[in-house]
Amino acid sequence: MQTHLSPEFQGTPEGAEAEAILRKCVHCGFCTATCPTYQILGDELDGPRGRIYLMKQVLEGHEPTRKTQLHLDRCLTCRNCESTCPSGVDYGRLVDIGRAIVERKVPRDAPSRALRWALKEGLTSSAFGPAMKVGQAVRGLLPAVLREKVPARRQAGGWPTRTHARKVLMLAGCVQPSMMPNVNTATARVLDAAGIQAIVAAGEGCCGAVKFHLNDQDGGRAQMRHNIDAWWPYVERGEVEAIVMNASGCGVTVREYGHYLQHDAAYAAKAKRIGELTRDLSELLPDMVPALQGKVRAQPGVFAYHPPCTLQHGQKLKGGVEQWMAALGFELRVALNESHLCCGSAGTYSVLHPEIAHTLRDRKLGHLGALQPQAILSANVGCITHLQSGTQMPVRHWVEVLDEALARGPGA
Repeated sequence: MQTHLSPEFQGTPEGAEAEAILRKCVHCGFCTATCPTYQILGDELDGPRGRIYLMKQVLEGHEPTRKTQLHLDRCLTCRNCESTCPSGVDYGRLVDIGRAIVERKVPRDAPSRALRWALKEGLTSSAFGPAMKVGQAVRGLLPAVLREKVPARRQAGGWPTRTHARKVLMLAGCVQPSMMPNVNTATARVLDAAGIQAIVAAGEGCCGAVKFHLNDQDGGRAQMRHNIDAWWPYVERGEVEAIVMNASGCGVTVREYGHYLQHDAAYAAKAKRIGELTRDLSELLPDMVPALQGKVRAQPGVFAYHPPCTLQHGQKLKGGVEQWMAALGFELRVALNESHLCCGSAGTYSVLHPEIAHTLRDRKLGHLGALQPQAILSANVGCITHLQSGTQMPVRHWVEVLDEALARGPGA
């Protein structure tokens, strides 16, 4: 696709990158067939191909409108279109550029600005944990729209105390320690059982995705630098073999630190190295399973597994959880229909676009429920919380189930 950049974008990093991405696009439309918002709304401008044309027009000098902004806002950034695209179009990177440009040119109304500010500042604040505890204490009194965002309180369990020669850094995350505290401790216990020590670096925090995808890209990059500063001493000393993510939404962001900070002379090389060291927890399973075999008693029955978009489309990791959990005696099945489609969580999307998010959630739960599972498993705190809001069936992280199987032991 040929693009004639307006003088405003000629010679700029964002213009050069956008032009290179657009050059790959052949307008075939394969992406449209796998776009969740297009399938629901049926509007060409709510699919990747239509959004690409809107962004192309803006880059060529057309003034964007609130309608342009709305179509870009409605994108889940699930990146399913990238898995489908035969030309390798980096749609996720293009929509980041397009949204940032439109955000500068199209002012939002006061309620929208207030909500987006509350999300990007509140979710990443140290006050989020205490606020969540208050919400959980009065959860039964909350209106339904708030109650579904406040999961029932869960116990975290203990952190292992053994030390091991093999060590990994682990991102605690911004909302996960408060919303699902057992995921981090379960991860540490499973790693410990496999002879790997999990370390949470003092001072690390949100991966940067929340602010970045709410168009506070400078704020998001500041959080990325903050994490690099916290992790770098361990990396520089060679003390850790990987940086492990048990929330795939964080994982896809940290993997791409090198891209986000490529123009930052002080951080570009460090960010690239951090991205290279980043691993989703499932990527450690091939190495962990031999050490765990004989230590677990798998729970019988079917578990429905929802692979998050950030895992299967963002990180291009498919099948690993099901395969290696099977080697430990678990039966995980993905939905027979639309297992590739987003559940509607998508970070803060379910707050900003609840109607679309609920439609996708209920559609996903229908497909997963058809498996008649004892529980639904996933790999991202946002997906788990969102799916749980629409069902009485337990929705959990797969590592929690593995942790419980280790606690039962082979002879339990």
